[in-house]
Amino acid sequence: MWKQFLVVVTLLGGFVPRVQAQDDLSKVHIEISKVAGNVYLLVGEGGNIAADIGDDGIVLVDDQYAPLAGRIQAALKGITDKPIRFVINTHYHDDHTDGNQYFQIQAPVIAHDNVRRRLETSGESGNRGSISFAANPQPKGTLPILTFDHEVTIHLNGEDIKVMHLQNGHTDGDSIVYFPKSNVVHMGDDFLRIGFPFVDLAAAGSVRGLIAALEELIPTLPPDVIVIPGHGVVSNLDDVRTFVKMLKETRAVVDRGVKQGKTLDQLKHEKILDPWKDWSGQWITTDIYLETLYNDVVRNPGTFVKHN
Repeated sequence: MWKQFLVVVTLLGGFVPRVQAQDDLSKVHIEISKVAGNVYLLVGEGGNIAADIGDDGIVLVDDQYAPLAGRIQAALKGITDKPIRFVINTHYHDDHTDGNQYFQIQAPVIAHDNVRRRLETSGESGNRGSISFAANPQPKGTLPILTFDHEVTIHLNGEDIKVMHLQNGHTDGDSIVYFPKSNVVHMGDDFLRIGFPFVDLAAAGSVRGLIAALEELIPTLPPDVIVIPGHGVVSNLDDVRTFVKMLKETRAVVDRGVKQGKTLDQLKHEKILDPWKDWSGQWITTDIYLETLYNDVVRNPGTFVKHN
């Protein structure tokens, strides 16, 4: 829910969110390009959008901000005059769901049970530290009207589109969307190409859980699958493995520091994440990511070990 997030991080100093102020969304242009097979990528402001386009219509994955919805629709019209049949939300943050109310007039929104629950109720989001923002109840039209617990398959355009829940990674309602015929997977914000991740600890996200989910997912996908991240450029599984390696290494070094009795301020002073400083981004700086890791480790100590 980046609109609320923008207000908070502006006060933090040194943190530059990627999202623009809502007043500047009028300047955003939606770029659409083909990824592979039936799948297209739409980039504007907010999370990457995937669109499976074929004779049966359009399946949309995420829908960015409400003020951009008309431009997203126009970009799709440049490819096809077929209707939108379904919209899938990869998680609940509003840079991925704010367009729901616009698009759900045309087609049902599908998401994990926890996405609807978090959109429907008030609560807190953030890293249980300096990032904290209100997750306010959303209008009825924004709420997904089709939800699932583990996975669901959509059979359209010759694709058996698989929507699969990843438990307690970026949030507790994450899903990846796999297009087997096109050999493309949309990873939502469980995988990014813009630096350190934002892990929403207040929404039951977990760095340890994210590592576990990705390590279990990778072997189930074709080695040459094309990967659409939640933010950033189209990638491959080697990029995902590099991301996981960074997550494991950084969490392990913080876990060791916590076991030695060191405080967050001590770990910051020691620049414990300096070997990974190139991952520091506009959204999540090294210190903010360290804070996330520290809070994750304190609440869920130990490093993740994959069991074969």
